[in-house]
Amino acid sequence: MTALETPDLRGTPDLTRRQRIAVVVLLTANFTLAVDFSILSVALPHIGADLGFAAANLQWIVTSFALCAAGFTLFFGRVADLFGRKRLFLTGVALLGVSSLAAGIAVEPALLLVARVGQGLATAMVTPAALSLLTTTFPEGRARSRILGLSGALMAAGFTTGAALGGLLTGVVNWRWAFFINVAVAIVVLAVAPAVLTDKRSAARPRLDAPGAFTVTLALVALVYGITTAGERGWADPLAWGPIVASATLFALFGWIESRVADPLVSLALLTRKSIVWGNFAGLLAFATWTSMVFPLTLYLQEILGYGAVTTGMIFAWLGIGTVIGGLVAPRIIGRSSAKVAILIGFLVQAAATIPLAFVTEAHWWIVPVLAAVFIGGVANLIAIVGFTVAATSGVAADQQGLATGLITMSQQVGIALGTPVMAALITAFTTTTLLPGIQVAIGVNAAVCLASTMLVAVFLREGRTARGARCALKP
Repeated sequence: MTALETPDLRGTPDLTRRQRIAVVVLLTANFTLAVDFSILSVALPHIGADLGFAAANLQWIVTSFALCAAGFTLFFGRVADLFGRKRLFLTGVALLGVSSLAAGIAVEPALLLVARVGQGLATAMVTPAALSLLTTTFPEGRARSRILGLSGALMAAGFTTGAALGGLLTGVVNWRWAFFINVAVAIVVLAVAPAVLTDKRSAARPRLDAPGAFTVTLALVALVYGITTAGERGWADPLAWGPIVASATLFALFGWIESRVADPLVSLALLTRKSIVWGNFAGLLAFATWTSMVFPLTLYLQEILGYGAVTTGMIFAWLGIGTVIGGLVAPRIIGRSSAKVAILIGFLVQAAATIPLAFVTEAHWWIVPVLAAVFIGGVANLIAIVGFTVAATSGVAADQQGLATGLITMSQQVGIALGTPVMAALITAFTTTTLLPGIQVAIGVNAAVCLASTMLVAVFLREGRTARGARCALKP
């Protein structure tokens, strides 16, 4: 974690020294995992040349990670509730360290892909476990909202920072250092975490719903694979829509299983709560819209305006500053209004920042509006993300926080996996003699999705009594 992203916890009330260290440990782990989503985006051609990857197979370096990170997150979120959040967190961090070391020393494609699967599984373990440790450590109110704001800021900043850091490491040192950094972080976290983390376990120990876990994991893997393939081959390819259809069928089967087992993986009563369903819907679209902007903006900055990789990376670092500020501002908005209002403000301002970018041209003076838009959009996006996190965890019992945060993590990761392929497909479909028309259309659709999300959340999201009570507690 850089000095910029180091969380300032001095304004957080009622935290002991041990709690402050625990928060830093948990946020550091989540930030590192967020970086892993994008850190290899610039390095892929170099990895392919060094290890002998065929060009058509390079996407599997990213896809193998995304499939496991998104596909297993709901399963491990429930495992955290049943068998211990701290235990799962430490196991995941250890797996992250081992798999990152294997990736860093890999000399052939097979070993690198196996290591990326390990990193994806580690992400699916650590992210919901860390988030549920945060939500069970702090009761609903000012402290939790501030911590969740920092968490959301670092998650989104990690994604944009990863693109910049990956380009810097690849150009200055070597792409292998993108993995070795994880090893160092894992060692530090494993040295400190056992002494500062506490886990509030439920006395009840229901059995794990194995049929439900298997079905929903397959459904999520199929969904992410289909979406990713669509970005590579187009939505008309059977390898794109086939897995998506299979995923819908598996989700239907999962619902049928959950309605009949004694201890369901996902309580259907939980999924009937509008704060959970529409909160996660908002989160999925918040991550899908803004993280996917990295792709068309990268093409615009490099292919249209002619900037190099380092300059482009610095622009995305500027976006990262905006996300950190958004994470700090969001709890104040929630305290004065509600999580729903924060989501609505976030989406509206994000749309307002995105719309002008749909009219970019080849003129170099556009760099000034781009810088302003990515900063404002970053702030707004994090306000929406923190709002969704608070809405989707408020009023949830402690013994279901792992499940609730697993749903949040799933929304984040499916959103990240969904956005870029859609942007890529739009750019391909509308590109003429240059990329510019496709970039304009893709950004315009992105802004339209933000506006549509605003209307849907305004109509359908409802906050429960507990969430309203927490809002009152947040008021200064």
